[in-house]
Amino acid sequence: MTIEEMPARTVDQPKSLSTRAARQLATTTKSVPQMQAISSRWLTRALPWVQVNGGTYRVNRRLSYTVGDGIITFAINGGSATVIPLELTEMHQLREFTDEEALAELGRHFQQQDLDPGSVIAEFGNPMDQVVLIVHGKVNKYGSGQYGEQTMLGQLADGDFFGDDTLVDESAIWPVTIKTATPTTVLTLSRAALNQTLDRVPSLREHLEQIANDPRPAQNRHGEAEIEISSGHDGEPALLGTYADYEITPREYELSLAQSVLRVHTRVADLFNDPMNQVEQQLRLTVEAIYERREHELVNNPDFGLLHNCDLKQRIYTESGAPTPDDMDELLSMRRSTKLFLAHPKAIAAFGRECNKRGLYPDPVEVDGHRVPAWRGVPIYPCGKIPVSENQTTAILAMRTGEKDQGVIGLHQTGIPDEYEPSLNVRFKGIDDQSIMSYLVSCYFSAAVLVPDALGMLDNVLVARQTD
Repeated sequence: MTIEEMPARTVDQPKSLSTRAARQLATTTKSVPQMQAISSRWLTRALPWVQVNGGTYRVNRRLSYTVGDGIITFAINGGSATVIPLELTEMHQLREFTDEEALAELGRHFQQQDLDPGSVIAEFGNPMDQVVLIVHGKVNKYGSGQYGEQTMLGQLADGDFFGDDTLVDESAIWPVTIKTATPTTVLTLSRAALNQTLDRVPSLREHLEQIANDPRPAQNRHGEAEIEISSGHDGEPALLGTYADYEITPREYELSLAQSVLRVHTRVADLFNDPMNQVEQQLRLTVEAIYERREHELVNNPDFGLLHNCDLKQRIYTESGAPTPDDMDELLSMRRSTKLFLAHPKAIAAFGRECNKRGLYPDPVEVDGHRVPAWRGVPIYPCGKIPVSENQTTAILAMRTGEKDQGVIGLHQTGIPDEYEPSLNVRFKGIDDQSIMSYLVSCYFSAAVLVPDALGMLDNVLVARQTD
């Protein structure tokens, strides 16, 4: 074939060796396997970790008396809400009353009301003539200042209640004025309906009469048994005898755990370990996933998670929905030596928007070489494990940490068998008939709130952008 007879080169035909083919003879530079789910895990890093020998940590406290200011939940069917009978025992007057049929009879007399913003539910000085349970919405409590001006004393929201003193005192009066701040749904029990129920349920009447006649034991403002102390006296009077009473059944925290079984085929471990050890990389990613689950449990676990262990007296609500500097100051004022805030990144962004509206630009603080947003010098750590609800609300936590300061602590146990990292071990389980190696990876942990005011919560934090 002559040169003139050779076929013409097509446009798509390569003129040199392609990179895809060249890679067959080259060694590429590789990264270790990456994992998008790894977060900063600021909570895990900020908590002081306490060694727990024996797997259980007991929190001994002074004896406290239950004041019965819990959260009531409801059964909701469409637009209708009914109170769950046993939930009525959250009111301290019914705390030890266990007759569910009597509670159901009482619950049936609650009437639902849907109120507009600005509606007055109770007015200071008037007779307390009803028990009010808040199903949904937010209400404000108002009082009078020194010169007669109106002052806002606090807020109540979903699950809160007021007016329960009328259960045991027919002459009670409203100590504050209560108005709705948002559209609010409430369940109310009138004094007349209460009397009808008591006539039909003698056991309930007897219980409430006993509560009314039994004075509460002396206690301080924290609900702890009072320690009698004499001061400012002259001469040689007989001093009061006293002692510090302890809780008879203190709370104990057992270490929880997160586990996984890592499986690796022996062929992979034998033949594909250059330049990276496959088992090591598989183990590294598994440990990272377990640490992410550990932080999730520290926040959300129903037994020891921070969201579920915040004392009800330490929960407050935002005044306007979005987290404002005023809300953060209120949260700070509820405890001494607050060490950190913990918030979802969206909540931090919402707080930043509120600061911008007021022309405030809080200085960040430096923590371990990182610049972290802060308020009043207290760092605000981001934590994506704090949930954001469907209606775009979340919570912001504030806490004091450490055993010495009676704060929040993390619990673990080091020195366990086959320990890979502190309180985490890796145990080889063997090789099965399909040539698959198995490793059991276990991490042991928990968290404890040593005294109630160590942990506080700003609840109902709106993170969505508000339109004018």
